[in-house]
Amino acid sequence: MRLSRDWILALTIALAAGLCACGGGTSVKSEQSTYATTLGQELKDLEDAYKKGIITQQQYEDAKDKLIKQRTNTK
Repeated sequence: MRLSRDWILALTIALAAGLCACGGGTSVKSEQSTYATTLGQELKDLEDAYKKGIITQQQYEDAKDKLIKQRTNTK
């Protein structure tokens, strides 16, 4: 089960990165979301994916920064 969770995390990160590139400078208004996991757990999962070589250090840093900004509503 742990392996599939890592793959889901990697796929989610890859899809998010791909969708971010499609924005082309368009501003999108987002609504507040309810999360099923804690920020701490998501950061730990992200770190685990990096340590296992599923994502690169740059992908890890970018995803971590984006996640923190998203969850704390900072720009």
